[in-house]
Amino acid sequence: MLGFQDETWWSRLARPELRVWAGDEPARLHQLEAEADDRDPKALACYGLLRRETGGMLLRFVEGRPVSQVTEEFLAWVCDRLAAEGKRALLLVWDNASWHVIKRVRAWIKAHNRRVKREGGVRIVACYLPIKAPWLNRIEPHWAHGKRAIIEPDRKLTAVEVIDRVHEHFGCEHWDRLTQQPA
Repeated sequence: MLGFQDETWWSRLARPELRVWAGDEPARLHQLEAEADDRDPKALACYGLLRRETGGMLLRFVEGRPVSQVTEEFLAWVCDRLAAEGKRALLLVWDNASWHVIKRVRAWIKAHNRRVKREGGVRIVACYLPIKAPWLNRIEPHWAHGKRAIIEPDRKLTAVEVIDRVHEHFGCEHWDRLTQQPA
């Protein structure tokens, strides 16, 4: 299976660039401010894999930041899902983010592929995109359209509302958040 993987941040405060017909007065969205008693994070990290054959997305939100350990957990989860569908290999197209190219993740992929060769499962073939070429990753426009689709022009969304709207927009199941483990 060919898949395009990337991470993104879903901000509750920043507004995406929008183009609209507005008549005499142009529509303007202003960045929102967080109140002192607001306990929700300002932004939520999310891993995604765009499936080439179906156009569908596999999504997992993250408690914390996208780091190597979380990347490994996301890849393992994706491979489990694909194995359940009878897939045998994942051609993974992704960028050169530090948590993708770090020695730890490359070693994890090698160990994973050795385990798959012995026990069965989904092998990962990683294809790294050139540095500073995000337009080559087909998932990027999906992120941009999703960010425009989920915003609320008149109010700030809660973290739960952001997660629900993202899942609804992409037609994905809700899964528990991946958790960044303390170092």
